[in-house]
Amino acid sequence: MSLIRDKYLRFQVLVHETAKFGVIGALGFVIQFGVQNALYPGHTGPTTAEVLGTVVATVGTFLGNRYWAFKNRQGSGLGHETVLFIIFNVLGLLIQAGIVDAMVYGLGHHGRLAFNVATVFGIGVATIFRLFAYRKFVFHQVKVDGEQVEELASAGR
Repeated sequence: MSLIRDKYLRFQVLVHETAKFGVIGALGFVIQFGVQNALYPGHTGPTTAEVLGTVVATVGTFLGNRYWAFKNRQGSGLGHETVLFIIFNVLGLLIQAGIVDAMVYGLGHHGRLAFNVATVFGIGVATIFRLFAYRKFVFHQVKVDGEQVEELASAGR
């Protein structure tokens, strides 16, 4: 029975966290898309618009992920989680900016549509990376019914 219970808890935690992560990510997407489209083209270049949009969205997504999506996970404290969150967001930003830069500078597509398509694709790839990184490294220990369950950190593998 314990094995069945553990498998159910792993799946339940994975589904709930992924859904909440998706809601937070959707809000972050709207914020990022709004900021970067207000800036490009016209006020800044594509990379600067991408970076500024991501930075603004990251503040909100950190709070949402820490206090809602991954609230049952305890990392190594707020300071440590914040540093890791920033590091993984910078890596995600590099993924996104790399894809946007490849579209704009590598392929020579400078229009808003190409910029937005590259942004959406970059966000998709970076989101998969971020979900894995947050669950594995930032918010890694799970509490279920007040009891810490170390094994649940590997749920979904």
